[in-house]
Amino acid sequence: MQGQSVEIFEIRPSWDNKDIVLEHPVAKATYNKTKRHWKVFWMRADLKWHGYQPNPAVQSIEDFLALVQEDRFGCFFG
Repeated sequence: MQGQSVEIFEIRPSWDNKDIVLEHPVAKATYNKTKRHWKVFWMRADLKWHGYQPNPAVQSIEDFLALVQEDRFGCFFG
């Protein structure tokens, strides 16, 4: 957790060297204190965070985790 944000990473070995462990950020939620919700972001191929348009905000961190796990549109894990 960094400030008011939570990030989820995919952690796996490199395809060509199992001794190297790679970490790729895939999802981020940032708490908006004024609106009392979590804004949801996903990491695109340009390596920048983009708002998750199918569901740009959720009410709880549990909702965020469920949204990422479902990955209905293949944005977080492809």
